[in-house]
Amino acid sequence: MIIYLIKSCRLRQWTKNLLIFAPGIFSKDYYIFGWLNCIEAFISFCLISSGIYLINDLIDIDSDRSHPTKCKRPIAAGKIKPNIAFSSSLFLIALSLIISATISNLIFFLLTLYLFIQILYCLFFKNKPILDIFSISAGFLLRALVGVAAYGGNWSHWFLLTIGMLSLFLAIEKRKTELRNSEKSGVLTRKVLSRYSLPLFQRLESTVTSCAFMAYALWSSGPNLNGAETSWMLITVPFVLMGIFRYQLISDPQESNKRMLINKEDTTEKPEEILLRDKGIKITIICWLLCVISVKILYQNNYIT
Repeated sequence: MIIYLIKSCRLRQWTKNLLIFAPGIFSKDYYIFGWLNCIEAFISFCLISSGIYLINDLIDIDSDRSHPTKCKRPIAAGKIKPNIAFSSSLFLIALSLIISATISNLIFFLLTLYLFIQILYCLFFKNKPILDIFSISAGFLLRALVGVAAYGGNWSHWFLLTIGMLSLFLAIEKRKTELRNSEKSGVLTRKVLSRYSLPLFQRLESTVTSCAFMAYALWSSGPNLNGAETSWMLITVPFVLMGIFRYQLISDPQESNKRMLINKEDTTEKPEEILLRDKGIKITIICWLLCVISVKILYQNNYIT
């Protein structure tokens, strides 16, 4: 039972919560207590997100049983009794909120807001076009805001805008892949997919990726635009473009079909799987991160201005 509960908590999804540490990386100042607060906030978000996944699986138990892959989830497969799943969910959510309250009232409020939005998503928003995409992206943006609140220090509004646009990009790619797989199999796995089309997703994707790139470019332009501490951060821009292009390549139908022949889990329908499995994405993120850290070290030691 414990093993099935842990599986239902979707530990792989915890990689999304690493976004909480981003404000510390991008901040102009260094605070050891800020990093400790981020660790606590990370734990809180892991707990509350796992609690929400349990609630989502309880709400979707009937539809999941008719889904080709979701039917294997422990709750849908009958491996966990609904009352045990619900009690576990309440425990995780309560523990998360208690931990967040020890950090600050603002973080407690942001996690409560995240809980409220996700419950609405599970009940209503996931069946409403556009609202479902914004609900998914709101989760990423709130993670970034929690990181900002936990770390403190100076931060840029361009940073938050970049996170917001990239979050929308991932949500659009997720729904686009779901729609393409539904059209291929002839089974509509989500009601909301009937309101979407692939040409619409392509237009949305084009708009969001352009906005994400411009927001990041403005942040990296330096302090004159209330961005990074030095305009040398512009040398990290190519890595952001490479990451976006790589993700679009993976989501391309021909490339996606080739990858799924090797591993059915390797799909942009599951962004966390892409982060864990794709070598190109991992190398791009590592190179970008090393570049950002190098620029910060050189700037703080007055080697660059």
